Amino acid sequence: MARKSPQNPPSDAPGALSRRGFLKTVGIGAAAVAAGTVAARDPAVDTGEIPAGATVPVTLDVNGRERRVLVEPRWSLLFVLRERLGLTGTKVGCERGECGACTVLLDDEPRYACLTLAVEAEGRSVTTLEGLMDGERLGPVQEAFVAADAFQCGYCTPGQVMAVEGLLRHTPHPDLEQIRTGVSGNLCRCGAYAHIFQAAAAAAETRGKGGGR
Repeated sequence: MARKSPQNPPSDAPGALSRRGFLKTVGIGAAAVAAGTVAARDPAVDTGEIPAGATVPVTLDVNGRERRVLVEPRWSLLFVLRERLGLTGTKVGCERGECGACTVLLDDEPRYACLTLAVEAEGRSVTTLEGLMDGERLGPVQEAFVAADAFQCGYCTPGQVMAVEGLLRHTPHPDLEQIRTGVSGNLCRCGAYAHIFQAAAAAAETRGKGGGR
């Protein structure tokens, strides 16, 4: 009599899977996959996921003005400010949080707009370079940068200005070391750091005398 291999137990052995049971299991699995596919394709079925390319409404407080926009959840604040709201003072630099050219203020704190999702800014105050101006008149930090010649190519300047603005809103009378720390997250390829420090100190003095915001 042929021996029954333990690798191939008889169909009536405990735990053995019969041909009918196997087909039944496969059928149930296929039905589950099909049901999941239908649910994913049917917009009436809520899967808890937002389809690629879909937009959501967001209300942003930008420079004291309420702006309502439709955004994709993956869009950065940098993209929305420039491409949807037309505020091009915020510059595109490295887009990975290294250069600081895209710095804005989020609730008065300097923040890289390239690393901030637009949906994160809902309900918070966003200030861009344009928000420091009074019509065509420059703000005190901007004026100080012009007076101190604190730029060369100028591409990093908007981010530098916003970093100094954020510093002065929390530390009205910074010393040199505080200024250096305040702009340490902003790179200037032209190396105009000495003039940037002078501009920050001058802006602090102007504010201290009641000149500007």
